[in-house]
Amino acid sequence: MTRTTHRATLGALAAAAAITLSACGSGDVGPGSDALKVGVFFPGSVSDTGFMQSGYLGYQRLEQAGGVELSYVEQLEASDYEQALVRFASQNDLVVSLGGQTDADVRKVAPQFPEVKFVEIGGPADAPPLPNLAYYDPQQAEAEFLSGAVSATVSSNGTVGFVGGVELPAIVNAAHAFGNGARFAKHDATVLPPQYVGDFNDPAKAKQAASATYGAGADVLGQIVNLGKQGMAQAAQEGGKSMVGGPIPGDCGDPRFVGYVHTDIGKEIEYAVNAVQSGTWAAQQVRFGLTSGNGGTDFVLCSTDPTVAATLQRAEDQLAAGAVQPY
Repeated sequence: MTRTTHRATLGALAAAAAITLSACGSGDVGPGSDALKVGVFFPGSVSDTGFMQSGYLGYQRLEQAGGVELSYVEQLEASDYEQALVRFASQNDLVVSLGGQTDADVRKVAPQFPEVKFVEIGGPADAPPLPNLAYYDPQQAEAEFLSGAVSATVSSNGTVGFVGGVELPAIVNAAHAFGNGARFAKHDATVLPPQYVGDFNDPAKAKQAASATYGAGADVLGQIVNLGKQGMAQAAQEGGKSMVGGPIPGDCGDPRFVGYVHTDIGKEIEYAVNAVQSGTWAAQQVRFGLTSGNGGTDFVLCSTDPTVAATLQRAEDQLAAGAVQPY
């Protein structure tokens, strides 16, 4: 297999030919083969402990499986998204873009390459697909519904809160779902207004938001902030509070975490590749999560309290049955 990687730095893509992908690694697919060529666009860092890294884990599984020529780019400035997508589209059969922040550029570039298939993971759930653009929805809101239910159940004072990164539709919906999950578990739970820090990867801003929310009375927080979790964990440590981790499960031995949302973004990259290879790829909205047949959502509970476990199971069952809506 050929693995092609590039880590972009500030200003690296300023010139028209600045995106240069360098090959490394080897396997059972070499240059010039007729293997499916796949480019994966990670606008954030693949080591962000969040959405991007969860996706990258799927990329690595595809590497290990072989039979596909893979490339990726990570950590770009928003002004460089379009150029990166154009370069990927000119070199690949399938382009996968992660995050709703890339949506405008994906929708601009995809029509320019009608023979290339595009998949956007985590874009607007109501966005109309284009003839060569499919949308894959992780349904993060479902996971956050579970997070809210667990948070309210373990809370000692019944007050919880949520910290999000960029105020994208999917993140706003997840924040609403967190609150609904909390009230599902405890109808009288107090859910503080969500805090959006404007960045998924700024620990300082996330810590400030978490500290403020803890100070307003919350003793458990949910989150979607990727690297920002580091700051939130510091705030929890300093205030003797708790939080929910994820989307990659961590150590339940860490007393700051009551559990971990598990959202497998990499599964969606694998799904896209398999769909193209099998000839079943379609330009449509594809749902993942508890209410779909595609999986990808789970919650790793750290509490050993049977009441918390029972509440989590009830929330999962009700969501899967369609008896409750996350938002």
